[in-house]
Amino acid sequence: MTEEWLSLSDAATILGVHPSTVRLWSDKGVLPTHKTQGGHRRYKSNEILLWAESNKKPHEVPTENLMQEIIKTVRVQISEGRLQAESWYQKLDEEARTQYRMSGRSLFHGLMAYVASDGADAATEAYAVGYEYASRARRYNLNYVDAVKAFLFFRDALVESLFKVYGDANAPANQTAQMYSKTHTFTDDILVSLLETYQSLENANR
Repeated sequence: MTEEWLSLSDAATILGVHPSTVRLWSDKGVLPTHKTQGGHRRYKSNEILLWAESNKKPHEVPTENLMQEIIKTVRVQISEGRLQAESWYQKLDEEARTQYRMSGRSLFHGLMAYVASDGADAATEAYAVGYEYASRARRYNLNYVDAVKAFLFFRDALVESLFKVYGDANAPANQTAQMYSKTHTFTDDILVSLLETYQSLENANR
């Protein structure tokens, strides 16, 4: 191949986005791409430069595609050892730690269901996730402060991933703001459910 051909990572560098975003745009037919006989993506430099010039304005990206990228980013963040620095996490045995590492997944899937239903079942979803966090904290002898800290850890990882993925995808500011607003509303409802459930479980055991 001549020098006019670019790899996926080369195209990402020119466009100033993450390689996963270039892959996403290619899969959706947004970005002009070619495939080698071996199935590898290749890009013509002149096409990429022309595309970049004509697409300087952010364009809305399908939410379902972004959600899949967010969950990948959340997994990376949780697996990077950040949990080890958390005081509440240090109080847990290995079984409890495994359960809490799964917490990010339940929070994310709850958010996905909430977004997919356009908020119609928000109360049910929020209650279910809040109940899960509260009952798990009680089961592993965490007080309500640690229960909240655990939830906030996973919520913050989700929000950070959301901003990273939406930023890498060059999504419009209004699309990012709308998603952040939904996430904020949903996770606030979860926090209320968590505290109410924890209090109910405490009262039931007195």
